[in-house]
Amino acid sequence: MIAFVLCKLVAGLEQKALGQIRGIRGIRDVYLTFGGWDAVLTAEADTIDKLSGLIVREVRSVHGVQNTETLVTTNL
Repeated sequence: MIAFVLCKLVAGLEQKALGQIRGIRGIRDVYLTFGGWDAVLTAEADTIDKLSGLIVREVRSVHGVQNTETLVTTNL
């Protein structure tokens, strides 16, 4: 299962936070963006529970991550 995670970062802590996020197992790609969100992450996990744990316990616990919104992909 793949998800896109939109991240809002704390000003001045972006580089440190992104460095930590890049080291999280399950985070495949990190893209910096302009606009309402500072970064878009590609996350991958076997189940929705593992994906939830990855985002809630790992990404959101990084110092400098202010807010996230997760977009889970699907096959129609």
